[in-house]
Amino acid sequence: MPLRPVQVNIKAVDHPAVGRFWAEALGWEVQASGATTYVAPAGGLRWPHPAVLGIDVVPVPEPKTAAKNRVHLDLATLSAAHQEELVDRLRALGAAPVDVGQAEVPWTVLADPEGNEFCVLEPRDVYRDTGPVAAVVVDCADPRAMARFWGAATDWKVHEVSDEHGVLRAAAGTGPYLELLRVPDPKTAPDRIHLDLLPYPGDDKEAEVARLRALGARDLDVGQGDAPWTCLTDPEDHEFCVLALP
Repeated sequence: MPLRPVQVNIKAVDHPAVGRFWAEALGWEVQASGATTYVAPAGGLRWPHPAVLGIDVVPVPEPKTAAKNRVHLDLATLSAAHQEELVDRLRALGAAPVDVGQAEVPWTVLADPEGNEFCVLEPRDVYRDTGPVAAVVVDCADPRAMARFWGAATDWKVHEVSDEHGVLRAAAGTGPYLELLRVPDPKTAPDRIHLDLLPYPGDDKEAEVARLRALGARDLDVGQGDAPWTCLTDPEDHEFCVLALP
């Protein structure tokens, strides 16, 4: 059975601080803080969460480079007033406006306290049932090829695909979308944000990893050593991990 996306992994020098930022930004809570900081909706630790992608902030020694992240989050709003209030609240929490060449657009581009870019969208009907995170957005050169890979790699359904844009979402119709956005710029730095995937109970993790390699994924060594997870890259070199079942 294909793998399920279960969380967004964000690298940070100060992972507790960045975890607190995202918990307050999304109206969620820090549910576990130790080697990493895990953020998800209130209600007690449920991992993987059945309806949303949690956020796991992991420590790294290197600060973010000046290069724009190739993966970012889009946040949903319900009205123009909500968008304005959210932007103001995020800035008070430590977010800063950032120019990524967006020019005049109806959404607001910000960066978290360690420079990870994200967007606060104007209200859009398509995102009214996603929760606070509307989409995980991946910059790429070929959305069609990327949609084929991610559609085969995961249990998420491909909703639309064109030369400019690909859209996937969990088959249950809950949580955020995965959006593949065509951009002209090549990747120049390691991703600070990536998806973590998990097998279903009873599935063979190593068999799933082999299947991903056959789809075009490549092994990645980030110094993980003999870790229980497997680090890979997709066909356009975006990092992701296949986690071991708990």
